[in-house]
Amino acid sequence: PQVKAFVTQDIPFYHNLEMKHLPGADPELVLLSLRYEELERIPLSDMTREEINQLVQELGFYRKETPDAPVPEEFQFAPAKSLPILLPPPQAPTADGKTPPKHDKEEHPDL
Repeated sequence: PQVKAFVTQDIPFYHNLEMKHLPGADPELVLLSLRYEELERIPLSDMTREEINQLVQELGFYRKETPDAPVPEEFQFAPAKSLPILLPPPQAPTADGKTPPKHDKEEHPDL
């Protein structure tokens, strides 16, 4: 009954949280990546409605004031974490201990 109350009364308030009914299956929260790859399954059967609400908020799901309320831009992809910024690897110093000069994309160094 606790999970059913969460599903029917609370899910509409959460952005990017959807319910999919699977007859006969135990209720669980399935976390997916942006590419819809399964990341984790969390069983919900033994949790109270309050515990489930706390869990989804701790996971970063945005709870709206009303089911139809707009979602602020910074939460559009919540609870997805931003991807780490990939920096180019540092250049190894040359034999004389100096870092080789960097070249612009348009520049073609002599071969």
